[in-house]
Order: sequence, then structure tokens, then C-alpha cells
Amino acid sequence: MLRLNRMTDYAILVLGVMAARPGEILASAAIAQHTQLNQTTVAKVTKTLVAAGLVVSTRGIKGGYYLDRPVMNISIAEVIEAVEGPIALTACVDGVEDPCSVRNGCFMGGNWNHVNTAIRKALSEVSLAELFNPESLFQVPTAALGTGNTEVLKS
Repeated sequence: MLRLNRMTDYAILVLGVMAARPGEILASAAIAQHTQLNQTTVAKVTKTLVAAGLVVSTRGIKGGYYLDRPVMNISIAEVIEAVEGPIALTACVDGVEDPCSVRNGCFMGGNWNHVNTAIRKALSEVSLAELFNPESLFQVPTAALGTGNTEVLKS
């Protein structure tokens, strides 16, 4: 099973709070209150997001954090890589920190790169805006409806 770590979930929560308040500078205490995370966790997450260039930090009495760009321009892949590092399914992928111990004799040697690239591409094509509004992911194309109606599929 491919699973994101908890800090990535928290980063998406923090970004969601910021996205819901565009142009607002939010103190870590306010973010903690809205996300129901403790302030230490929020500080750790925001520090990571600032380092990745997804969030801007301002100092001072009215300081805090805000999004560097609209959520429609931030991909899920960027968030995952900000928190977890490069997307790599196995140690057989180029660029991993701790390469596989049997890499030199393995017939798969690097063939996982194709799968890894496909997954990263798919995650890059989903923006945070789509994640925060899941109905936008399931739009029926106008041509498929035949009526010009673009209703959203409900599950």
C-alpha cells in the first residue's frame, strides 16, 4: 500500500486553512485552532512549507503565514515532496537517499523509474484546489451528457 505520512496530511490541513482565508496572514496559534493540531506540530509543518516555497512567513506582532500562490497552482506532488522528499516507490528508483543493497545485481535496476515518473506525473496534475473541492474532480464532460449540462456526479 502506498501511504503518505501523517505530516503530509497535516501539511494539507494547514494549506487548507490558508486557502480558505486568501490574503490573510495567519499566526500559528490561529492555524492550530482551525486545524485542531497542537501549535508545535503547526510550527514544524509551516517551517517545512516555507522551506519548500509553498508558504511565506512574516515576522513581527502581526506576523504569521500565508500562501505564496493560489492553491490551483500548487500540486499534490509539490506538497508530498516538500514534506517527504522525492516521490519514490522503492529503493530501486534513481535519486533515493538509501539505495537498494542488491542494486548492482538486480535485473529490475532502475526499471521502477517509469512507474515512479507516472505516479509523480499523476500527482502533479491534481491541484490542492481540486483536493479541497472534490466535486471538481468528478465533472461529467459536456459532450458525454449530450445536453450541454455540466452537472457533477454524486456518489
